[in-house]
Amino acid sequence: MDTEQSKVFDIMAYDKYTLASIRDLEYENPGELISIKAKLTVKKTEDGGRQNGFVSGYRPNHVFEYNKDQLLQTYIGDIIFEGQSTIEPGETKDVTVRFLVNQPIEKYLDKGRTWWIHEGERIVGEAVII
Repeated sequence: MDTEQSKVFDIMAYDKYTLASIRDLEYENPGELISIKAKLTVKKTEDGGRQNGFVSGYRPNHVFEYNKDQLLQTYIGDIIFEGQSTIEPGETKDVTVRFLVNQPIEKYLDKGRTWWIHEGERIVGEAVII
C-alpha cells in the first residue's frame, strides 16, 4: 500500500518504532549532514566480508560500540569516494563518510576513532577517522 507515509522500523538497530515518518525526519533536518574523512578497509571475502565491491554512495550500517558482542546502535551514513568505480574486498581507501545530523553521533567523531561497517549483523569493513 503506497500512502507516501512510512514509519521507520529497525528492530535490530533500535529495538523499537521511532514513530517518525521519513518526511518528518526530512522536515526536522533538511539535508544536513556531518562529513568526515576516514581510512576504510573492506574485509576480504575469505575473512567473512562481501563477495564483491561496492560503488560510491554505498549506505551500510555504522557501529561505534558493542556490549558483549551485541550491537548497541547503528548509524546511517553513506560512503563516498573518487578515483575508481568500486572498492573491492581486501582494499583500503581514503573516503568521505556522511552521517545524518539528527543522530546522536557527534560523541564518536574524534580523530583516530575506529568503527565497524555492517550489513545487518555481518561486519564487512572497518574505518578510522583521519
